[in-house]
Amino acid sequence: MKILYIHQYFKTPEEGGSIRSYYLAKGLVDAGHEVTMITAHNSPYEVKKIHGIEVHYLPVPYDNSFGFLKRLFSFRKFVNLAKKEAKKISKPDLAYVMTTPLTTGFIATYLKEELDIPYYFEVGDLWPEAPIQMGVIQNKWIKKWLYSLEKRFYFEAEKVIALSPAIRNYIEKVSPNTRVYVIPNMADCSFFEAEYSVGDFSENNKFQITYCGAIGKANHLEYLINAAKQSKEAQLPVHFNIIGYGSEMKRLKATTKRLKNISFYPHSSKQCVKNLLDKSDAVYVSFKDVKVLGTGSPNKLFDSLAAGKLTIINFDGWIKNLIAKNRCGFHHNPYSTQEFVRKLKVFLDSPELLAKYQRNGRKLAELYYDKDIQVTKLLKILNNEYKFEVTDSEVYILTA
Repeated sequence: MKILYIHQYFKTPEEGGSIRSYYLAKGLVDAGHEVTMITAHNSPYEVKKIHGIEVHYLPVPYDNSFGFLKRLFSFRKFVNLAKKEAKKISKPDLAYVMTTPLTTGFIATYLKEELDIPYYFEVGDLWPEAPIQMGVIQNKWIKKWLYSLEKRFYFEAEKVIALSPAIRNYIEKVSPNTRVYVIPNMADCSFFEAEYSVGDFSENNKFQITYCGAIGKANHLEYLINAAKQSKEAQLPVHFNIIGYGSEMKRLKATTKRLKNISFYPHSSKQCVKNLLDKSDAVYVSFKDVKVLGTGSPNKLFDSLAAGKLTIINFDGWIKNLIAKNRCGFHHNPYSTQEFVRKLKVFLDSPELLAKYQRNGRKLAELYYDKDIQVTKLLKILNNEYKFEVTDSEVYILTA
């Protein structure tokens, strides 16, 4: 099958960041499909062959530090250039269109209506629900228009791929006739080798907590900084590491100059992230206290599970239930002045319990979230297979 894959932010492992689309596209190629990727970068137009994937790079500047209007301009430019690029490519059998942003839906419906190409629509974040709940979009007419677009993009899709059970549930309410399947983000168990902690933490052997990923307003790393302050006041032998990029990095660095238990690292390759996680005992996953943000499927969670780390989160939602049920981490109230220290101290004082939780995380990754499992799910959805086994919290009945 010839598949046209649309993802504005396609990255390779060497580049770092979210590489879900690389894994899925590579899995499709390995299964015998022909995959052409249309994406964007901050350089001139070029076409590359990357591990069997033909990648068309469009010149559309984008950076996490862009303001709302500048982002919209980037989204619009990508839509326009991607439409033109798609017309130049030999007609595919199917388009796989990935959000965010929701504006890629304009590309999807154009492919269907103008070029007669059916599309699958992948939804990783709930647009426009997220910016609306965060207060970025307030005009009621714009909200109404965006909600109508969202519903249209779901309805017109051959199938919708949701990255979490929570996103699936939302889409099924918005568009009841749409066929929705869950393929969460993935744990690369062949890349990350589980490195379990050795106890007896002290000033000479500090417990290392690492945050890796985007550093934007939605992540609200003030919660992590407050946890670091609480740890310092309680004189816990704990050190925090932040590796990534985003609009809030400069400000956060400025506000933590006097905190000696936090280190910052620039955005880097997946290998560099692995090197840091190998030396870490826990991974911190953070989102602002906005309900919709708890519906996502953050990469850093699955890296934590694959690397066999204790997972610490500060938000409600399906992930909170997942780590509690599988005993591989803990949730803390970001507004409490003592809860983080109290919950972390349990693991500092019990190396055996810490190692047990870390092994539970790795087991969860291997059983349900390994990247090969997620690629297999996509291949079965493409083949219209009737049913396949998933986690007990995610029930799929696949219909032809």
